[in-house]
Amino acid sequence: MDHFTMGWNYPSNILTGAGRIRDLPAACKALGMGAPLLVTDPGLAALPMVQACVQACQDAGLRTAVFSQIKGNPTGRNVLDGIDAFRNGSHDGVIAFGGGSGLDAAKAVALMANQREGLSLWSLEDIGDNWKNADPRAIAPIVAVPTTAGTGSEVGRASVITDEAEHVKRIIFHPGMVPATVILDPELSVGLPPTVTAATGMDALSHCMEAWCSPLYHPMAEGIAVEGMRRIDLYLQRAYSDGTDLEARMNMLVASSMGATAFQRGLGAMHALAHPLGALYDAHHGTLNAVLMPYVLRANERAIGEPMVRLGRYLNLDQPGTAAVIEWVLGLRQRLGIPHTLAELGIDTRQADKVGRMAVADPSSGTNPVAFDADEYRDIFVAAVEGRL
Repeated sequence: MDHFTMGWNYPSNILTGAGRIRDLPAACKALGMGAPLLVTDPGLAALPMVQACVQACQDAGLRTAVFSQIKGNPTGRNVLDGIDAFRNGSHDGVIAFGGGSGLDAAKAVALMANQREGLSLWSLEDIGDNWKNADPRAIAPIVAVPTTAGTGSEVGRASVITDEAEHVKRIIFHPGMVPATVILDPELSVGLPPTVTAATGMDALSHCMEAWCSPLYHPMAEGIAVEGMRRIDLYLQRAYSDGTDLEARMNMLVASSMGATAFQRGLGAMHALAHPLGALYDAHHGTLNAVLMPYVLRANERAIGEPMVRLGRYLNLDQPGTAAVIEWVLGLRQRLGIPHTLAELGIDTRQADKVGRMAVADPSSGTNPVAFDADEYRDIFVAAVEGRL
């Protein structure tokens, strides 16, 4: 009966619907903020939507500033700079605004800004009970506003941050860093380019898919994962084809949050490979997961037969099973213009052994349905580079 032993957590207060960004000042005040720091990426910082949010907060009496020195794959240096901005501006809360990079960096800033001197960000890497090194009372309150439908970081208890010195992505975890309030406003994602819509949507699918395949006992997460995949099947291509389709945008934002809620059950080999590849090649995380997905499903085939049958039935696939799900993934990728191989992303096999070693060491590997060793991860990576499915 030991496999029934789990701890389940569910996410934040979530405000949904077109125009809900109007509730941002009230959401900040409800959490006791008087001087929030809005953390986002440089591209968004220059857009009217961010300026409008800052103005609305200031008009409501909130002393608000912006920090945007964040890379596409945020680094430890980015987080330290954000902490400096938080402290120098005497801020008391964080507005996490943007895609996965902005949200992850913002959550890490909120986690670390008020901690004791000398506590390293890397000492909170998701290994064992490292999270207990942090003082939960020192975590600044967070309101999260996602503008992409992919990472689901707005309801997540972790941030993925690149350790530039070691060229590795580290998962920083604390149960208290999940944002207290989330605003899912589809109008904020209308301007997202089709290619980014596709890549982030496939990232949401990878979260749902890997949570669905995880061997851990979490029936509630299973239900969320499978419904998330159904919504992605219905709405991702619509959002890709017509960025102004608010129904599709809304449902993709929800599916993204569902994916990150579901992966409390665990991730797997897609992420175990995508994390080192993102660190080594600075490639887009969602695109990496999208390319890796069918190769990992094939490698996991011997252990996922029953869940693939159930998924195939839920998606109304002919002859439901692993083969049908892989064909469904390939068809969806093709319609979204996702590459079939890692080679098309400029990735070759020269670091294959290193990728294998990094993948088996990644925390995501622990909940893959098959316990691959470094050589097996290397083989999956090489197959994805060469297109051998």
